[in-house]
Amino acid sequence: MILDQLAQYSRDRVRLAQASKSLSAIQAEALALPRGDFPFEKAMANPGLSLIGEVKKASPSKGIISEDFPYLEIADQYQTSGVDAISVLTEPKWFLGSDQIFQAIRQRVDLPMLRKDFTVDPYQIYEAKLLGADCVLVIVALLDQDLGRLQDYLSLCDQLGLSALVEAHDLGEIELACQAGARIIGVNNRNLKDFSVDFNNAERLRDAVPEGILFVAESGVQTVSDVQAVTRLGADAVLVGEALMRQKQPGDLVRAFKRGAADAS
Repeated sequence: MILDQLAQYSRDRVRLAQASKSLSAIQAEALALPRGDFPFEKAMANPGLSLIGEVKKASPSKGIISEDFPYLEIADQYQTSGVDAISVLTEPKWFLGSDQIFQAIRQRVDLPMLRKDFTVDPYQIYEAKLLGADCVLVIVALLDQDLGRLQDYLSLCDQLGLSALVEAHDLGEIELACQAGARIIGVNNRNLKDFSVDFNNAERLRDAVPEGILFVAESGVQTVSDVQAVTRLGADAVLVGEALMRQKQPGDLVRAFKRGAADAS
């Protein structure tokens, strides 16, 4: 399964990173920074449907998505066209991302940013803080349904002032996320075990996320009508990657999505 491979590769990356900077060293650096004030979840809580624009060159299911990949230009267009936050892939093997890309975009924009990677170790949360992230992705399926481990990750995020987008794919994972105290739950329409997409997954699971917890619909959004459907089901935010990355002018599609969401509200 690709998810198992992603997890193992993340563990390998952490081991390599720790060889050059120890956990205690990166922990000290991260804790020395000012505590964040959670701008990512504040943006998700704004009235109407918030839009998270993703920056990624490739994916395991689609291969190369953006041949040229002018990521700074993409980030500029996202900021000027009205996205509420930016998600940047930093996973290097299957998504061809990097921390350097994240840092370059961080220096370019003042929007809240999500470091989108496959979190399997607290070390990566400290890394995200040092990179200037406002939010990290925590995938329940990567944590072996371990409630204590999920709680520890969320507690560390709170300590650093980082938001956590806790990703779930089914009812059991949503229940675990709620038990752990997640404030933002993302329901992925993509099954990370086989990478198939079921656009109705977010709709089926919407009512399982209690009021007061921010709900993000992830994956599968391609058209304005898709955005309107997500708006009508009561999502607080939608994360869009591939559809925007395939546009020469992604800002035009962002604006169309925002208009569509406003019309459906």
